[in-house]
Amino acid sequence: MGGGGQQTDRITGTNARFSTYTWEEVQKHTKSGDQWIVVERKVYNVSQWVKRHPGGLRIIGHYAGEDATEAFTAFHPDLPLVRKYMKPLLIGELEASEPSQDRQKNAALVEDFRALRERLEAEGCFKTQPLFFLLHLGHILLLEVIALMLVWYFGTGWINTAIVAVLMATAQSQAGWLQHDFGHLSVCKSSRWNHLVHKFVIGHLKGASAGWWNHRHFQHHAKPNVFKKDPDVNMLNMFVVGKVQPVEYGVKKVKHLPYNHQHKYFFFGKSVCGYRDLILYFCVTQCNCEILVRVKSHDCGVPVGRRFMESHWFVWVTQMSHIPMNIDYEKHQDWLSMQLVATCNIEQSAFNDWFSGHLNFQIEHHLFPTMPRHNYWRAAPHVRALCDKYGVKYQEKTLYGAFADIIRYNTHLKSHGFTFKKSFCSELFLYNMKQH
Repeated sequence: MGGGGQQTDRITGTNARFSTYTWEEVQKHTKSGDQWIVVERKVYNVSQWVKRHPGGLRIIGHYAGEDATEAFTAFHPDLPLVRKYMKPLLIGELEASEPSQDRQKNAALVEDFRALRERLEAEGCFKTQPLFFLLHLGHILLLEVIALMLVWYFGTGWINTAIVAVLMATAQSQAGWLQHDFGHLSVCKSSRWNHLVHKFVIGHLKGASAGWWNHRHFQHHAKPNVFKKDPDVNMLNMFVVGKVQPVEYGVKKVKHLPYNHQHKYFFFGKSVCGYRDLILYFCVTQCNCEILVRVKSHDCGVPVGRRFMESHWFVWVTQMSHIPMNIDYEKHQDWLSMQLVATCNIEQSAFNDWFSGHLNFQIEHHLFPTMPRHNYWRAAPHVRALCDKYGVKYQEKTLYGAFADIIRYNTHLKSHGFTFKKSFCSELFLYNMKQH
């Protein structure tokens, strides 16, 4: 049947029909250099094309041998255009006797979720309100201007420096949410314009790399909280996470750092060092000198206090919806179930929406990553109703409750003789304590 970049020899003649395959045959092609995926019952050989995929080669590799229809629909706002580019990769289709879903997925749930997406599209939930994003950008620039004016008129005294640091940290955090919008292609109608503005915002307002962000973040969305596929939970050089990893590596006695003490360095390493250093690592390994210079020059002009506050803000918001949730190896779940088991929401309020860049609607964002964030609240009741229908847990917390879930094991550890300052922790520390 062929592999790698070769067309299968079961296709003969220019007018012959493409071959048909069983799921068992498709699932044999999962290794690097030999990867097939299924989209809308059509089988594609992406073995060589993965290297040219705009979203990175790993995100497709994570779906090798699987039905990628739901991920394909979620990530591409212009489906007809993408299908056009996929035609040369088409090698066949599933046999008529084969189900559309692989690995015993609930076909009724998958179809109902697809119908929900079509309903939300018909209701205009995927249409952008340009004024929303213009005002958001405006308030970021306004905060930056106020900070500069304060320095210009009042100098660099301690009080003024503290005020300026808060203003800059706020502006930078909000710029982070804005680059996230453009990175997900949820603002402009044209993907090209989304990419261009994304590079500007993340590069010039944030001092980071759009390529680095794409490389990591889309993997996270494709397989959230899945070991070896979500880079946000692959941190063995510094941390173990979830319920499985601490036990697994405790039994193996394999470690890069003393994980039993990671509650003492987790927050510092994750918030202060991790974000910027990962960008620098990407720049060096990809030989991207332009981004490297931009990152370092951006750092030179930013007060340490601003960066410290921004890092804390970033970590609390991005981790509160994922780290306390289930983290495990690949379970091959349908899109809805996979996202819901790894994600939770934070209740809606004007402050929560602003503070988190609407990532308090993390469930809706993960289900529909190209949906403009100002429409998440419209989709939420429909998603909750679908979850109730199929018994999928839709979890929503208060902001206080979400933060409490992160730090609650500090109290537990402290009650067992550990003494340390309050820091950013998750349920993984309970398992570290049990092992020691």
